[in-house]
Amino acid sequence: MPRRLPALAAALLAVTLTAGACSSSDDGGDSQATAADSAAEGGAMSAEDAPADSVLRDQPGKAAPEQQVQEALVIRTGTVSLESDDVAQARFDVQKVVDRAGGQITDEETRTGDDGEVRTSRMVLRVPSDTFEATMKELEEEVAELNDSTRSSEDVTTQVIDNRVRIRVQRASIRRIEALLARAVDIGDVVRIESELSQRQSELNSLLRRRAFLTDQTSMSTITVHLERTSEQQAEDEEEDDDAGFLSGLDAGWGALTAFTVALVTVVGALLPWLGVLLAIAVPLWWLRRNRRRRRPAAPTAEA
Repeated sequence: MPRRLPALAAALLAVTLTAGACSSSDDGGDSQATAADSAAEGGAMSAEDAPADSVLRDQPGKAAPEQQVQEALVIRTGTVSLESDDVAQARFDVQKVVDRAGGQITDEETRTGDDGEVRTSRMVLRVPSDTFEATMKELEEEVAELNDSTRSSEDVTTQVIDNRVRIRVQRASIRRIEALLARAVDIGDVVRIESELSQRQSELNSLLRRRAFLTDQTSMSTITVHLERTSEQQAEDEEEDDDAGFLSGLDAGWGALTAFTVALVTVVGALLPWLGVLLAIAVPLWWLRRNRRRRRPAAPTAEA
């Protein structure tokens, strides 16, 4: 045990220093550091995990995988602003363009007016990168009247290559640490090696997430489409809204008058049967009272 402890500690220190050199160097530095780690481990790393230059060193005429990139890896984004008299139809046309490109609408925000017609719409499209230019051209020329259009691109080829190298180096480093952990006996060594292993695994997960992001952004392009009604149509709508204000007030007043008339007629209809009964009672009474007045003798005068 006393002899194995220094050996394990020295191996752990070598792995730590090697990984630090790999993470702080560029692509060439990563390959050289990885080759040094492979030699230090005495061939423990397989040819699959070794750096590309060391694997292909004995194969003349072949380049490393990082050098075999045939085309640049670019993140493309675009923005298109359109005007249309019928925004709803323009939205449908945009959907057809996206379907032809094999993409999808990932986000949409649509607003309507008081009349229920679509006034504005904002859509975020994701289309395959190889159809980006064709999709932009269709949106600019075939959907509606073009107001503005912008394109931007970012070359991330170097980032992708660097990410690949770092992932390979990190995986090889994790395997070496796992081998040390399997040989460790002392509890202190186990704790230190497990802590180092956890840190390396966290770094590897971060690199994998970065790779997934770059893969998604380079394989699918993002296009943001803004749709709105034309200026002339917008002015007509505002004028119609003003007219609608007067007409709506007139309609409301007519409705109130109609409701009052209906209520009044309803009350009269409810009282009409009672009015007939009252007349049937009041007319005979009035006739009797009149006859009594006629039959009553005249009062004697003062002289008599």
